[in-house]
Amino acid sequence: MPAAVTRAARAYVRWVDRLSDYVGIVAMYLIFLMIGILLLDAIWNNVIGFPIHWGIEATQFALAAYYFMGGAMTLKNNDHVRMDLFYDRLSVRGKAKVDLVTMVCLLFYLGVMLFGSISSLQYAIETNERRFSMWNPSMIPIKALMAACIVLMILQTVSLVFKHIATLRESKAP
Repeated sequence: MPAAVTRAARAYVRWVDRLSDYVGIVAMYLIFLMIGILLLDAIWNNVIGFPIHWGIEATQFALAAYYFMGGAMTLKNNDHVRMDLFYDRLSVRGKAKVDLVTMVCLLFYLGVMLFGSISSLQYAIETNERRFSMWNPSMIPIKALMAACIVLMILQTVSLVFKHIATLRESKAP
Protein backbone atom coordinates (compact mmCIF):
# COMPACT_ATOMS: atom_id res chain seq x y z
CA MET A 1 0.00 0.00 0.00
CA PRO A 2 1.39 3.44 -0.88
CA ALA A 3 2.79 5.47 2.00
CA ALA A 4 0.43 8.39 1.29
CA VAL A 5 -2.60 6.13 1.78
CA THR A 6 -1.14 4.78 5.02
CA ARG A 7 -0.46 8.32 6.30
CA ALA A 8 -3.99 9.39 5.36
CA ALA A 9 -5.48 6.35 7.13
CA ARG A 10 -3.42 7.07 10.26
CA ALA A 11 -4.47 10.72 10.24
CA TYR A 12 -8.10 9.68 9.80
CA VAL A 13 -7.86 7.22 12.71
CA ARG A 14 -6.24 9.84 14.98
CA TRP A 15 -8.83 12.48 14.07
CA VAL A 16 -11.86 10.22 14.51
CA ASP A 17 -10.51 8.69 17.76
CA ARG A 18 -9.92 12.18 19.18
CA LEU A 19 -13.40 13.35 18.12
CA SER A 20 -14.98 10.23 19.65
CA ASP A 21 -13.13 10.89 22.91
CA TYR A 22 -14.27 14.53 23.05
CA VAL A 23 -17.90 13.67 22.37
CA GLY A 24 -17.72 10.77 24.83
CA ILE A 25 -16.32 13.00 27.58
CA VAL A 26 -19.13 15.50 27.05
CA ALA A 27 -21.56 12.57 27.29
CA MET A 28 -20.01 11.47 30.59
CA TYR A 29 -20.75 14.87 32.10
CA LEU A 30 -24.40 14.63 31.08
CA ILE A 31 -24.93 12.36 34.09
CA PHE A 32 -24.41 15.42 36.31
CA LEU A 33 -26.98 17.35 34.29
CA MET A 34 -29.46 14.51 34.75
CA ILE A 35 -28.79 14.37 38.50
CA GLY A 36 -29.19 18.14 38.75
CA ILE A 37 -32.50 18.18 36.88
CA LEU A 38 -33.92 15.31 38.95
CA LEU A 39 -32.72 16.92 42.18
CA LEU A 40 -34.26 20.25 41.18
CA ASP A 41 -37.49 18.49 40.25
CA ALA A 42 -37.60 16.66 43.60
CA ILE A 43 -36.92 19.83 45.59
CA TRP A 44 -39.45 21.93 43.72
CA ASN A 45 -42.10 19.24 43.90
CA ASN A 46 -41.61 17.96 47.47
CA VAL A 47 -40.22 20.96 49.35
CA ILE A 48 -41.73 23.95 47.58
CA GLY A 49 -44.85 22.12 46.42
CA PHE A 50 -44.68 23.42 42.88
CA PRO A 51 -44.06 20.64 40.32
CA ILE A 52 -41.74 21.24 37.40
CA HIS A 53 -43.43 19.72 34.38
CA TRP A 54 -40.35 19.70 32.20
CA GLY A 55 -37.99 17.93 34.63
CA ILE A 56 -38.60 14.29 33.79
CA GLU A 57 -38.75 14.95 30.05
CA ALA A 58 -35.53 16.99 30.12
CA THR A 59 -33.87 14.10 31.96
CA GLN A 60 -35.15 11.66 29.33
CA PHE A 61 -33.70 13.83 26.57
CA ALA A 62 -30.37 14.08 28.43
CA LEU A 63 -30.34 10.29 28.86
CA ALA A 64 -30.99 9.80 25.14
CA ALA A 65 -28.15 12.22 24.36
CA TYR A 66 -25.94 10.31 26.82
CA TYR A 67 -26.53 7.02 24.97
CA PHE A 68 -26.13 8.51 21.50
CA MET A 69 -22.99 10.48 22.32
CA GLY A 70 -21.31 7.62 24.15
CA GLY A 71 -21.60 5.14 21.29
CA ALA A 72 -18.48 6.07 19.33
CA MET A 73 -16.24 6.20 22.40
CA THR A 74 -17.61 2.83 23.51
CA LEU A 75 -16.64 1.36 20.14
CA LYS A 76 -13.22 3.00 20.21
CA ASN A 77 -12.39 1.71 23.69
CA ASN A 78 -13.82 -1.76 22.96
CA ASP A 79 -16.16 -1.39 25.95
CA HIS A 80 -19.21 -2.82 24.24
CA VAL A 81 -20.86 -6.09 25.18
CA ARG A 82 -19.48 -9.11 23.37
CA MET A 83 -20.50 -12.74 23.50
CA ASP A 84 -17.09 -14.34 23.39
CA LEU A 85 -17.52 -18.07 23.57
CA PHE A 86 -14.59 -18.59 21.21
CA TYR A 87 -13.21 -15.09 20.70
CA ASP A 88 -10.83 -15.13 23.68
CA ARG A 89 -9.16 -18.29 22.38
CA LEU A 90 -8.34 -16.76 19.00
CA SER A 91 -4.96 -15.36 18.04
CA VAL A 92 -4.53 -11.62 17.51
CA ARG A 93 -4.84 -12.23 13.78
CA GLY A 94 -7.96 -14.37 14.27
CA LYS A 95 -9.56 -11.71 16.44
CA ALA A 96 -8.84 -9.08 13.78
CA LYS A 97 -10.51 -11.25 11.12
CA VAL A 98 -13.60 -11.82 13.28
CA ASP A 99 -13.71 -8.11 14.13
CA LEU A 100 -13.58 -7.16 10.44
CA VAL A 101 -16.58 -9.37 9.70
CA THR A 102 -18.36 -7.85 12.69
CA MET A 103 -17.52 -4.34 11.47
CA VAL A 104 -19.12 -5.05 8.09
CA CYS A 105 -22.30 -6.15 9.87
CA LEU A 106 -22.13 -3.10 12.14
CA LEU A 107 -21.70 -0.76 9.18
CA PHE A 108 -24.80 -2.25 7.55
CA TYR A 109 -26.77 -1.84 10.79
CA LEU A 110 -25.56 1.74 11.31
CA GLY A 111 -26.39 2.55 7.68
CA VAL A 112 -29.97 1.39 8.23
CA MET A 113 -30.10 3.37 11.49
CA LEU A 114 -28.75 6.47 9.74
CA PHE A 115 -31.34 6.15 6.97
CA GLY A 116 -34.10 5.88 9.58
CA SER A 117 -32.77 8.74 11.70
CA ILE A 118 -32.49 11.08 8.71
CA SER A 119 -36.02 10.16 7.65
CA SER A 120 -37.26 10.79 11.19
CA LEU A 121 -35.38 14.11 11.35
CA GLN A 122 -36.86 15.21 8.03
CA TYR A 123 -40.34 14.39 9.30
CA ALA A 124 -39.68 16.33 12.52
CA ILE A 125 -38.53 19.37 10.56
CA GLU A 126 -41.37 19.25 8.02
CA THR A 127 -44.08 18.88 10.67
CA ASN A 128 -42.38 20.83 13.48
CA GLU A 129 -42.81 17.68 15.55
CA ARG A 130 -43.27 18.23 19.25
CA ARG A 131 -43.60 15.83 22.13
CA PHE A 132 -47.20 15.66 23.31
CA SER A 133 -46.94 16.87 26.90
CA MET A 134 -47.37 19.96 29.08
CA TRP A 135 -43.84 21.11 28.23
CA ASN A 136 -44.33 20.38 24.51
CA PRO A 137 -40.62 20.35 23.50
CA SER A 138 -39.44 20.17 19.90
CA MET A 139 -38.14 16.79 18.79
CA ILE A 140 -35.81 18.30 16.19
CA PRO A 141 -32.73 18.80 18.42
CA ILE A 142 -32.67 15.25 19.81
CA LYS A 143 -33.30 13.73 16.39
CA ALA A 144 -30.53 15.84 14.86
CA LEU A 145 -28.19 14.74 17.64
CA MET A 146 -29.14 11.11 17.01
CA ALA A 147 -28.32 11.39 13.29
CA ALA A 148 -25.01 13.17 14.01
CA CYS A 149 -23.98 10.56 16.58
CA ILE A 150 -24.80 7.71 14.19
CA VAL A 151 -22.54 9.40 11.61
CA LEU A 152 -19.81 9.57 14.27
CA MET A 153 -20.29 5.87 15.03
CA ILE A 154 -19.94 5.08 11.32
CA LEU A 155 -16.72 7.12 11.20
CA GLN A 156 -15.45 5.29 14.29
CA THR A 157 -16.33 1.92 12.76
CA VAL A 158 -14.32 2.79 9.65
CA SER A 159 -11.46 3.79 11.97
CA LEU A 160 -11.68 0.37 13.59
CA VAL A 161 -11.61 -1.29 10.17
CA PHE A 162 -8.34 0.53 9.44
CA LYS A 163 -6.95 -0.62 12.80
CA HIS A 164 -7.90 -4.25 12.19
CA ILE A 165 -6.42 -4.19 8.70
CA ALA A 166 -3.21 -2.77 10.17
CA THR A 167 -3.21 -5.56 12.77
CA LEU A 168 -3.55 -8.17 10.01
CA ARG A 169 -0.74 -6.58 8.00
CA GLU A 170 1.57 -6.36 11.02
CA SER A 171 0.97 -9.93 12.12
CA LYS A 172 1.54 -11.12 8.54
CA ALA A 173 4.90 -9.37 8.18
CA PRO A 174 8.02 -11.42 9.08
